[in-house]
This record gives sequence, C-alpha cells and structure tokens, in this order.
Amino acid sequence: MEASVQQGNGTYLTEQGRFFLAWYSNNLIKHGDKILDEANKVFLGHRVQLAIKISGIHWWYKVPSHAAEITAGYYNLHDRDGYRPIARMLKRHRASLNFTCAEMRDSEQSSQAMSAPEELVQQVLSAGWREGLNMACENALPRYDPTAYNTILRNARPHGINKSGPPEHKLFGFTYLRLLNQLVEGQNYVNFKTFVDRMHANLPHDPCVDPVAPLQRSGPELTIEMILQAAQPKLDPFPFEEHTDLPVQGLGGIGGDVEGPTGGMGGEVQDPTGSMGGELPATV
Repeated sequence: MEASVQQGNGTYLTEQGRFFLAWYSNNLIKHGDKILDEANKVFLGHRVQLAIKISGIHWWYKVPSHAAEITAGYYNLHDRDGYRPIARMLKRHRASLNFTCAEMRDSEQSSQAMSAPEELVQQVLSAGWREGLNMACENALPRYDPTAYNTILRNARPHGINKSGPPEHKLFGFTYLRLLNQLVEGQNYVNFKTFVDRMHANLPHDPCVDPVAPLQRSGPELTIEMILQAAQPKLDPFPFEEHTDLPVQGLGGIGGDVEGPTGGMGGEVQDPTGSMGGELPATV
C-alpha cells in the first residue's frame, strides 16, 4: 500500500483505503489514551505535566496523499486534520503535546522529498492550541546557527511579544537536543546563551513562574467518535509571523545529523522546572 500511495495512484481514497487508515490511526489514539490514563493514576497528585511526543513526519507533506504520515499512522490529508484528534484525546488527561523539527525551514529541505517542516509545525501547534493544550517543541538536528534559533523563537511566540501580558499562543516548554561538544565552542556558545535569553524575552529567569499544579484525575472518557469530530473540518493554521521579533544575531555552524522516518506516539513526563534534557519553559 505504501508504494502505491507514493506513486499517486494508490487506494488511500477508496472505501477500503479510508477504512484501513482510520482503523490504524484510531488504534494508535486509543492506545495513547489508555497509556495516559494509567500514567495519570501513577502520578496523580504530583506536580508533573504529562506529555506525549509526536513524530515530525515532514517528508511527502506537500503530496496530496501525505504518504509518509499516513504510513506512520497520522491520518492527515488536505481535508482531514490528523493531529487535532490526538490533541483532543490529550486534553482529557491534561497532558501536553511535544513536537519536533522546530528549527527546520522548508527552504532547507531537498525538493525531491516534498518536505514542509514549517507548515507541519504550524499545523500541529495550531491543532494543540485550539484544543487548549500546553504545547512544547524540540529541535531535531544539531544546529548552532542564528537561522535555526530564530526559527525556534518564531515558533515559540508566533505573534511576537505581547507587552500587555502573556502571548495568546506560546510554547509551554522547549527541549534542547543534540547537546554536543560543538555547542560550547566559541561563537556557538555565544549564540546558545543569546537564544536562551531570547526564549525568556530577555527577562531574568524566574523558576517560580507558572508553577505546575498537582496532577488531577483524567476527565470523563471520550468515545472515538467524539475524538474524531476534531478531524473535520480541517481549519487553516493560525498565522505565524515570518520572522521573530527577538532574533539571535551572529555566526555559527550547522550540524550534520539526519533524523530518520519513525512514527507512532511515545510518552514522557515533562519537568516544568527545566532541569531535564535542557528544557526551557517558555512562559513569556
């Protein structure tokens, strides 16, 4: 099925194809729902933020079939939102959604891959915000240059700083990955420190900002039909500014790690204090 879908004459739009893709996607959502329900019981009453990681399957995003995504179980098409139903399921558990490739730009990708990481990030973040989730992101590749940092900053506050209060749309947290020796060398380290300052809108870090409340019991169970109501109609993403209003200036290098095409939904517990995995709470 994967090969025929990618050739553009596959069966994903037939009755059989839609049945299979819905069955595949629905079972992943129901599995995630069960895992989070059990995790909620374990951490009930503790000051933790449950979260799941969504894979950034950005290749073939520009193809009508979204072949890579549907192969991984993300039933996302031009007329169907494959991520908002996941977000609706997460809302029941008061969980956050952590997405990847926050540093990537469409223009940096091979045209043959029909890749659109920027569009995918905007779709997923918008889906989560519409469902009222705390949204988090991480970088996929080792990048130490201002271009990557500024892309992250744009995604962290897509409408810029709001001087009247917290932005309507902002990241709850950011996990910095690929912490290699190159990061702390010369200009790369200068860039990174500036990036951290910009994530906090150049304000002093306050560990008491937005303390995480004790975890409450998950809400009432939702049927899969109720969850899938979020899939259609597929709404346009919220508008994102083209550039961040607090850019990192300078020079820097680009790493060469390449992320592989993996799928499925994982689980994690986020540390709101920022002490795990380099997470930076985006609270302003």
